[in-house]
Amino acid sequence: MYQTHDAHSIDLGIDLRAANQSAADHNRDHFLAHQVYVLNLMSAPGAGKTTLLERTIDALAGRWRMAVIEGDVQSRADAERIEQRGVPVVQINTGGACHLDARLIHDHLGGFDLSALDLLVIENVGNLVCPAEFDLGEHDKVMLLSVTEGHDKPEKYPLMFHAARAMLLTKIDLLPHVDFDPDLAERRARALNRELEIFRLSARTGAGLDAWCRWLEARVLGVKGTH
Repeated sequence: MYQTHDAHSIDLGIDLRAANQSAADHNRDHFLAHQVYVLNLMSAPGAGKTTLLERTIDALAGRWRMAVIEGDVQSRADAERIEQRGVPVVQINTGGACHLDARLIHDHLGGFDLSALDLLVIENVGNLVCPAEFDLGEHDKVMLLSVTEGHDKPEKYPLMFHAARAMLLTKIDLLPHVDFDPDLAERRARALNRELEIFRLSARTGAGLDAWCRWLEARVLGVKGTH
């Protein structure tokens, strides 16, 4: 009988995940030792991660010391946008891989002085599948779902919604122009994760941005107070 998996492929998967977890635990120790809150920002391509990040940096400027790791398959386009905000940024190009892993994060931490940071945001590669599977050592995973994507995404990509601490329903200024039911999307997301916190916002108009920033600041303060 034909078998779709053999022992070697299974062992390889186990080894890769074990190695990633070891690196993630090592990263987590570094972040905790320096009292740096680390956020893993995930979404499909085009959901608005970089624009949200720009607006968040502007809103928190002067209150928290921030830095960004930009993950992309190729190019420095997003990193260049963040650099214009005056915060330290390191670009990681995966060269084809659909996600960042803990080893990549570890290898690039030397680009920052962690003792000079309060908040580190990792903007993951745009993908609704792979990024949710890999622990980077972060404190929280936060995902974006834009109203242009469709309210069926929680049912199609359940792991992403299950793994996230918060979901940002983005581009709500476009709701009058798209066939998207935000209430249905939220119900489906919470059916997968009852603890999921949800924020509706528009990075373009600023609607909902204050609530998001208050949540983020509370998470930063929680880490600063645990040392």
